[in-house]
Amino acid sequence: MRASKPRIMYVEDDADTRELVLYVLAQEGYEVVIAENSEQATHLAQTASVDLYLIDNWMPGGSGIELCGWLRKFDNDTPILFFSGAAYEQDKRAALAAGAQGYLTKPADNEKLIEEVSRLISVARRFRPVVNLAQVGEVDISVRKKVLRQMLYG
Repeated sequence: MRASKPRIMYVEDDADTRELVLYVLAQEGYEVVIAENSEQATHLAQTASVDLYLIDNWMPGGSGIELCGWLRKFDNDTPILFFSGAAYEQDKRAALAAGAQGYLTKPADNEKLIEEVSRLISVARRFRPVVNLAQVGEVDISVRKKVLRQMLYG
């Protein structure tokens, strides 16, 4: 059985940037779900399983920092990478303090974006938490925490 494509939620309010990044990620074999703002992102995060959140910092209806904080309360396991035009050091520090694993400043080289996305997904997959549901003899029945959450809450 072949592993499924890694899935990324990209939160970006600028349509041109969304299209460009969607194209770059799709060319590298990633499946991308799009949210145009924090409200859409919070809804999608509760209904779609993803391997990485890629978020802008400045957007209508709330900042990426606020969204990151909300995501960490809801999902502490999936990596978050900021991809933002906010280049101030204080923005980067705030994003990392809110729970992000990385911060890239736009415009960034496409290869750098792909490299960071790939690295974060790879690390997360190696260290993804597992919940042991039962043990029958010598067989453990386990499931990833996020999969269990989806099974229980839809």
